Amino acid sequence: MYPIIRNRRLRASESIRRLVRETIITPDDFLVPLFVVEGKNVKEEIPSMPNYFRFSLDNLEKEVKELWKMGLCSVLLFVKVPENLKDNKGTEALNAEGLMQRAIKTIKNACPEMLVMTDVALDPYSSYGHDGVVSDGQILNDESVEILTEMGLSHAQAGADFLAPSDMMDGRILSMREALEDEGFFNTGIMSYSAKYASAFYGPFRDALDSAPVDIKNVPKDKKSYQMDFANRFEAIRETQLDIDEGADIVMVKPGLAYLDIVREIRNEVEVPVAVYQVSGEYAMVKAAAEKGWLNHDAVMMEQLTSIKRAGANIIASYFAKDVIKLLNQ
Repeated sequence: MYPIIRNRRLRASESIRRLVRETIITPDDFLVPLFVVEGKNVKEEIPSMPNYFRFSLDNLEKEVKELWKMGLCSVLLFVKVPENLKDNKGTEALNAEGLMQRAIKTIKNACPEMLVMTDVALDPYSSYGHDGVVSDGQILNDESVEILTEMGLSHAQAGADFLAPSDMMDGRILSMREALEDEGFFNTGIMSYSAKYASAFYGPFRDALDSAPVDIKNVPKDKKSYQMDFANRFEAIRETQLDIDEGADIVMVKPGLAYLDIVREIRNEVEVPVAVYQVSGEYAMVKAAAEKGWLNHDAVMMEQLTSIKRAGANIIASYFAKDVIKLLNQ
């Protein structure tokens, strides 16, 4: 009791605050999302994501080498597919010489030790912008899982270390795990987007890949029939536990900051690593407000990331990764 106990003693100086700090951000916390496009010598900024870029394969190689030198050792790949290659069944996703498959090989050739995770979902390949096959106004689950499983296998064959299915179809983790085992990819892991919410924070990401649902008749206008209702809490635990039972090695909560209660719930319930995706809208809000001079960019960035790790995240997928490392190295 006071005055014998004075809590402020442990806050009296920066040195003591650093000594007793419970949560510390390091390069090992980060999974770096990378956007890949066709072409040569392409490095194009995404308008709604300031200072974040799409890379052609030649510049992807340079970027990965830079990340490795910075101490960032894991990447998560997404591809922007040309419109003429899109269809309802995501046929291009299964092309062994497709952009994703070539991107995996490019990274592994340039930096063999870099951990490569790949997005497994149909929306970048879909003419309708959905994560599954569309039929009569519905997203078909089982037919989509079959395609997603083939897609995941093609990534493993190209050299991916982990598949990261983000589609939220029922049963896709078990299907992928069994297929990987059958084909001898025993050490290829699965990071499941287990608690992926139907969120309004994804807008800039969909701009980056041109993957938003199209507004035409008999096509669902949103993804609420497969992504989770943001009002739900217990459903997240159930979804996550099912994915673990089906063979997920890592589970993910997406988005991040508005879902830290879910992160802590899941961290308390499971014994596998928990990833959190700090999504494009979270990134864009900080960049925009900082540009206006309304907040301190670096301070808010670090506070948000620390809160995500403090909530229980073992892994943070974040567009701020390079900004953080540069700040820590100052």
